[in-house]
Amino acid sequence: MMADSLDSEKIIEYFKGKSILITGATGFLGKILVEKILRVQPDVKKIFLLVRAIDQASAKQRVQSEVTDTELFCLVKEKHGKGFDQFIDDKVVALAGDIIYEDLGLEPIVLAELAKELHVIVNGAATTNFYGRYDVSLDVNVLGVKHLCQLAKKCAGLKVFLHVSTAYAGGDREGLIQEREFEEGWTLREGLHLDLEAELRLVDDVRREVEEGKAQRKAMKELGLARARHFGWSNTYVFTKAMGEMLLGRLLLVRGGGGVPVVVVRPSIITSIRRDPLPGWMQGTRTIDTLIIGYAKQNLSCFLGDLDLVMDVIPGDMVVNAMMAAAVAHSAAAGSQSQQLTVYHVSSSLRNPAPYAVLYESGRRHFTEKPRLGKRGEVIPTKEMHFFKTIKSFQLYMLIRYRLPLEMLHLLNLLLCGFFSRLYSDLSRKYRYVMQLVDVYGPFAFFKGCFDDINLERLRQRMKQATKSSPHDDDDDDDDMFNFDPKIIDWNDYFYSIHIPGVLKYVLK
Repeated sequence: MMADSLDSEKIIEYFKGKSILITGATGFLGKILVEKILRVQPDVKKIFLLVRAIDQASAKQRVQSEVTDTELFCLVKEKHGKGFDQFIDDKVVALAGDIIYEDLGLEPIVLAELAKELHVIVNGAATTNFYGRYDVSLDVNVLGVKHLCQLAKKCAGLKVFLHVSTAYAGGDREGLIQEREFEEGWTLREGLHLDLEAELRLVDDVRREVEEGKAQRKAMKELGLARARHFGWSNTYVFTKAMGEMLLGRLLLVRGGGGVPVVVVRPSIITSIRRDPLPGWMQGTRTIDTLIIGYAKQNLSCFLGDLDLVMDVIPGDMVVNAMMAAAVAHSAAAGSQSQQLTVYHVSSSLRNPAPYAVLYESGRRHFTEKPRLGKRGEVIPTKEMHFFKTIKSFQLYMLIRYRLPLEMLHLLNLLLCGFFSRLYSDLSRKYRYVMQLVDVYGPFAFFKGCFDDINLERLRQRMKQATKSSPHDDDDDDDDMFNFDPKIIDWNDYFYSIHIPGVLKYVLK
């Protein structure tokens, strides 16, 4: 990476006249990225958005309804006024396709146009289900990378390939987790070798053995979790994201002695927008938001977790700022040096750690000062929650509080010839669901690792150097435009004033 300074002006100027392909644009991070590029650089040439749709018209409609027409684009709409729709038509191109297919499911003529036009590829597509089907997770998180790399090889003008992964792909480890590339075949268990092709063959074998339907879905979910844990990962999502990175390293392209720089961005738990364009905006439920939602509804009397442990969270707009800065920093070196793959942890546990207690206290303060109201306008009292510091203590509580009464209900149901069959079945299903959640999410609740971000710190220093030498030192808005330093965040204020209200407004609505 070049050592010259990097400032907001350079980042904005870089995207002028560029053509960019973004996958995963209907997701939380993808939307923020599309909005940011269009807001800061309206002279971007084209932004191609690959979305699942049956045809071009459906793809365009989906992009409009799920991306550009959302409230996230409020500032862009305000800037362009009545010309907003025309601006979007000129700049955003919806492509009906899917990364799980060869050639992304695109027609040859469309693929050829992309190969001639593209300067930047951003792969943000992923299936993030911790307990998802193994075949689906492999298709999206692994084979999707392969298909995008195949496209990259055809793009003569490609400057940078940016891949979004997750910091937790490095596994459930204690201590400092470094920004290192995953070598192909590497696992978290000594003595084991991970063969990507063998995993794909295993999936095909199970598909043939188990008929389609509920049985196959269940088999694929169980297979994914079993294979992940066999190699040392906690769930199917982080396991397949790690495999995707390995494949990316293998398929890294070298052209004429020079490489297309590859940037891997590994965010930790991504939370709501901190600053622009809409503080608190978010989409979907983050891992930590289960606590907030349960507390808001007052239907959680207990929760799994140690309040003294650090939760590694980072606002979504900061992740996008880091992505754009990293893409520009590495693009400048395209074709001038040998192939390289650089990893960035976009995280907070090292620079500005936030314990779970901060989230809990912010939530308790918020709902005490601004209590939720019932259907008749009555105040819903805020209750204390009990936290279990170990999975075993939680399991013991569930055994005494729920499992033993369930067994008694089961015996009573047998004595009464199935009178309570429906009730027993319903309660038993809910119990199994809760225990499964604990099994899958438990490693996150007790995660004791800390993500090193020395590579990202070097990038931050380049931004700071540029700020110091800029004649506009007093322009705070400009300084913050691409800020991704977690040290500036007051976590108490962020959760109380921004994130929790955002969960209530955009998730619970």
